[in-house]
Amino acid sequence: MLSPFTGKEMTILKEWRTMTYKKEEFHVCFHTWKCEETGEQFEDEHFAQLNYDQVQNQYREKYAIPFKDEIIAIREKYDLSAIKMSQILGFGDNTYRQYEAGEMPSQANARLIFIASKPFEFKHMVRISDIDEQLRDKLYKRIEHLIQSETQNFEKQLLSNYLFGVERPSVFSGFRMPDIEKFAEMVLFFSEKLEPWKTKLNKLLFYADFDCFGKTGKSISGINYRAINMGPVPEKFQSLFDYLENNGVVKINVISFCNGGIGEQFLPAERKCNETLFSVEELKVLTEVAEKFKDMSTNEIINYSHREKAWLENKDSHGLINYMYAFDLN
Repeated sequence: MLSPFTGKEMTILKEWRTMTYKKEEFHVCFHTWKCEETGEQFEDEHFAQLNYDQVQNQYREKYAIPFKDEIIAIREKYDLSAIKMSQILGFGDNTYRQYEAGEMPSQANARLIFIASKPFEFKHMVRISDIDEQLRDKLYKRIEHLIQSETQNFEKQLLSNYLFGVERPSVFSGFRMPDIEKFAEMVLFFSEKLEPWKTKLNKLLFYADFDCFGKTGKSISGINYRAINMGPVPEKFQSLFDYLENNGVVKINVISFCNGGIGEQFLPAERKCNETLFSVEELKVLTEVAEKFKDMSTNEIINYSHREKAWLENKDSHGLINYMYAFDLN
């Protein structure tokens, strides 16, 4: 971005600041453009949104307020318009649409939205709502189908609970719910582009999720990452990779080396990566990460990750890595 004073390129300045939201203070990595000659600082539209989103995300996490994508998903699973969803929940006609657009729900309305996410509970809301009988009957059928589906998918839900153990988006999931479908496509993306060994793949996933968080305020996959001796890795990565191999997403070639070591190389299975699952920004991040590390060996990327503050400050405890470290990536 060019300075309006000198016409020269400005630098990006990142400073940890305290911002106030709803009379509460939150610690954010505040982004601005800085004119080096005049010392003036500017927020463009992207930085203003990123700074504001950091505050809102922390507020939502603190008070268990659903995120935009959760609010949209809850309505869509009942195949309802935003207006009808508002009517059933007892909101103003445009309220649910405003929440989907990013307006912050009150804590009371947030609780109602979470209750509505459970089909059995939502059925009671439909019963007492002021909607026409035709829609009510249609919703009853939809709700019964959802209840049956949840019962049939009980084992799948148990697997999800084991793999992720995440009930709400948080700063350790990049303010997203874990998305196994997106994670699978990330693994397939890097397998197609680089055919990486497992250790390198773990680092590619870490850098993609954290770089995306640093640029957008959200991770791609919603996966937790942990600091271990070999660097940052997805939580329960071996179980995740086994699941993807068993479901035909990737092929894992196990190779024995002459020194007695064993390596696992990831190759694409029968299909191509579904890049349409990613936003434009997410796909750009994935491409940049693949390009940056394509010629780096496994040992080199391990050593590179060992210089990250995210690993250095969590390696002794082998703890989960807070996504706020994304703002300190090398």
